[in-house]
Amino acid sequence: MKKGRLYLVPNSLDFGVEGAAVDLQQVLPLHVIQTAARLNFWAAENAKTTRAFLKRVDAIAPLSQALQNLQISELPRPPKGRASLDAAAQNQAWQKLLEPALAGHDIGLISEAGLPAVADPGALLVAAAHDADIEVIPLSGPSALLMALSASGLNGQSFAFVGYLPVDAAARTARIRELEALSARQQQTQLVIETPYRNSALLHALLSSLKPNTRLSISCGLSLEQGWTRSATVEEWRSSGESMPDKVPAVFAFLG
Repeated sequence: MKKGRLYLVPNSLDFGVEGAAVDLQQVLPLHVIQTAARLNFWAAENAKTTRAFLKRVDAIAPLSQALQNLQISELPRPPKGRASLDAAAQNQAWQKLLEPALAGHDIGLISEAGLPAVADPGALLVAAAHDADIEVIPLSGPSALLMALSASGLNGQSFAFVGYLPVDAAARTARIRELEALSARQQQTQLVIETPYRNSALLHALLSSLKPNTRLSISCGLSLEQGWTRSATVEEWRSSGESMPDKVPAVFAFLG
C-alpha cells in the first residue's frame, strides 16, 4: 500500500490576539488553503484552535467533509507531574499519530502560529515521519522568526534562534550577557521570544543587561494591521521609553 504524506501546513500569526484576525488570503497562498481544505487527518498542538483555523479555511475553500468528521489528534504531552515521557512511550505516541499515513492517507501538521516544526514541538513528528519513510512536504507560509530577522537589518547571514530566556532575573541577565558576547565575537544575530505577558519584563532585562552600542530589534504583531518593527542601539531604546503590549507576540533580536 502506498503511504500517505505529511504536509506541514502553516498557520497565521494572529493566534491569541483578540480582535486581530487577519484574512487568511493575505498571509497564506491559495494553494496552502486548498491543501488544508482537502486533508481529513490532522496532528496539532491544540484541537480547538485547529478547528478554528479550519473554519477560516472553509470560508475560502470548502472542506472535503464536515468539520466534526475530521480526525484531529493532539501532539503527545507528558503526564502531569512528569518532565517528559520515557523514550519508548514517546516513540509509540509519535508513531501512533502517523498511523493514517501508514494506511495511505495524507496528514496535516499544524502549529499554533506560523510554520510547523520551527520553534514548535511538531519537529518530533517530522523526525518520526522520516524514520517511517513517510514523505514530508513543507508548504509556504509565514515564519515570525524569519520575518523579524529580515525586517531587523541585523546580520541575516549568521543567526541563531535561542528560544526562551530564563525567568529567574539573575540567570536571565547572565544568559543575555553570554549571548551578547557570543554575538559580538561571531557577528551572529541572536533571536529570542517570550510569552506576550512577559514582553515588558524581557525588554527591561535586555535594556538593563546589553551594552549601549549593541543593536536591538523588536518585531511585534507581525502580519497584523498594528504590527511594527523597530531597530536601534540599546542606548537609543533606553532614551525612547518604548513600551511593549502584553497580549501581542513579539520577536527580539540583538547583535553585539
